[in-house]
Amino acid sequence: MANIIRWNDPFAGLTSLHSQLDDMFNAAFASLPAAAGRGVPSMDVYTENDKNLVAEVQAPGFSKDDISVHVHNGILEIVGEKHETESDKNTKRNYMVRESHASFYRSIALPKNADADSIVADFDNGVLKVTVPFKELPAPKKVTISSGKSAKK
Repeated sequence: MANIIRWNDPFAGLTSLHSQLDDMFNAAFASLPAAAGRGVPSMDVYTENDKNLVAEVQAPGFSKDDISVHVHNGILEIVGEKHETESDKNTKRNYMVRESHASFYRSIALPKNADADSIVADFDNGVLKVTVPFKELPAPKKVTISSGKSAKK
């Protein structure tokens, strides 16, 4: 008569390892300031009707004058930088200065058919939309195939 042996879960060790890794990463990132990762503008890149490449940067708190867009060697570069200083003089002895600085940099390698001379950038309500039109590619040339007997040598 065969003995029945209870089989343990072969993945039980992996579950424990997963839990330990979660604890390790949570402990490592808990020491970062709460603001880390916040305020960094996100960017969406997509195509419109296969005619344009569009890059949208969510830049709340930035103005049109704080952002610059450049194209250099097939790279679209979007740079934002703002520096604010606020001072307050209430009395002869009290003087307070508040300064803040924020910046970001995004770059995209443009495809070969991008028309760098026709790029349009629009800033509206904290969103920068850069539209890169594509050049019309030449149509492929059809090559006729000859038979081996008529091919010139």
